[in-house]
Amino acid sequence: MRRHPLGIAGLALALLTVAAAAGAPWLAPHDPGVGDFAQILKPPGTPGHLLGTDQLGRDLLSRVLYGARIALFIGTCTVLLTALGGSLLGLVAGGVGGRVGAVIMRVADVQLSFPFILLALTINAIVGLGLRNIILSLAAAGWVVYARVVRGQVLSLRQREFVQAAAALGTGRARILLRHVLPNVAPSIIVVASLQFSQFIVAEAAISFLGFGVQPPTPAWGSMLSESRDFLYVAWWLAAFPGAALALTALGINLVGDWLRDVLDPKFRG
Repeated sequence: MRRHPLGIAGLALALLTVAAAAGAPWLAPHDPGVGDFAQILKPPGTPGHLLGTDQLGRDLLSRVLYGARIALFIGTCTVLLTALGGSLLGLVAGGVGGRVGAVIMRVADVQLSFPFILLALTINAIVGLGLRNIILSLAAAGWVVYARVVRGQVLSLRQREFVQAAAALGTGRARILLRHVLPNVAPSIIVVASLQFSQFIVAEAAISFLGFGVQPPTPAWGSMLSESRDFLYVAWWLAAFPGAALALTALGINLVGDWLRDVLDPKFRG
């Protein structure tokens, strides 16, 4: 860890976001959904409102803290779904091969021809609004990366001596994939998951900013940025603090992902 100061900094930022999300009910000074029309657009430093208030008199610090819960919940659920589904499809495509593997990879190639955020936005517009649907739309758009990475690893590992020895002993294909191949692919899956976590958080914020994601008055960073557009010249803090929280969270998770890549991949070890 001493050789990766940026990784430590990223871990600190990520843990700070997790602590803020977990402690939001106790750290938030006010209810994030309750406004006070006597406290509309109060600047940062106002007594009782450290980060100021929004256009409805809601405490901005409380909304940023609760927004961290939404971001981490969506990021975690989406990463779990994409890692599980994409890795399973990658194992099948690389281990079984044939027409099944060809179909899976052709679907992946077609999906990769569309920009990720545009595809997720389109799927979310089709399935409808809501927290569950935005998770499903992001997962449907993000499984391809896992499938391609895992398939490439499986094709390489199939030629290794320990896999051929297991096959020569009569071990079934499914057991070889799960018992011998998957543990060797797991580090790559972990690295991809850590790097995609921030991508999903930013994508959710972008979709919510456009009005297709988490809907107001639920405190989500993307919808908070969207609501602040009409007040940028008179209340800069409405965009600055949610935007800073989103940027620092994404930065911290990306730094952790780079650190995990260096630790888990022997090619990057110094």
